[in-house]
Amino acid sequence: MKQENRQLRQEITRIDHEQDGVYGAPKIREELAKLALPFKVSEKRVQRIMKNLGLRSVVIKKYRPYKKDAVYNGGENLLKRDFSTTKRNEKWVSDITYLHTVEDGWTYLASIMDLATNKIIGWSYSKTMDKSCVLSALHQAVTTQRPKKGVILHSDRGSQYTSHQYREKLVKLGIRQSFSTKGCPYDNAPIESFHAILKKELVYRTVFKSYEDAKPQLFQYIEGRYNRNRIHSALGYKTPQQMEDLLSASVA
Repeated sequence: MKQENRQLRQEITRIDHEQDGVYGAPKIREELAKLALPFKVSEKRVQRIMKNLGLRSVVIKKYRPYKKDAVYNGGENLLKRDFSTTKRNEKWVSDITYLHTVEDGWTYLASIMDLATNKIIGWSYSKTMDKSCVLSALHQAVTTQRPKKGVILHSDRGSQYTSHQYREKLVKLGIRQSFSTKGCPYDNAPIESFHAILKKELVYRTVFKSYEDAKPQLFQYIEGRYNRNRIHSALGYKTPQQMEDLLSASVA
């Protein structure tokens, strides 16, 4: 037992270091399972060893500035909190979040997620929170995913998503626009969750000097860590990219 615990301490410390201290016991236990150790490892055992080592996943909450806009009352909530899907490019969700920099003040990240894979398929980082930011994220998503007509794209009722130019662009692309109920973040929970993870694992642990300083770090986190390295319990402990590859192969 002592030898087992010694080995576990070494492996848990290694995994924690590789994942920059953001994995909790469930994900570390899944990483340990991949090693095919000659003994069973329960989640409680991992929790106990992590506690003894003084390791815990990062949990930080920060204030989010909020700007009130006139609320757009048109459109429907097509998702109605049904985030389940096993098909790529069937249901997308989108949102904008705030990131602070020392020199440039508040900056803005617009993201689009495919609910079948949890992958961030389109994103745009900007110094201004306007429709060009969300249009750029949309362009990336459409260019990389090449969806068929009929995909649902859900968002809140912010002015960027309800602008005439944005709505007309979606109509031209054959994308069905869906809106959250006024003042109800639960209607857009998956993308809200992604932004919370981004802030917990990167933003609140980093001082961004400027917009130019933050941009490559966001790219590295979203495209490198989140999409291709970070496992998700909801995906059976696969990464978003692994899930996308799996679903792509199943329809090939």
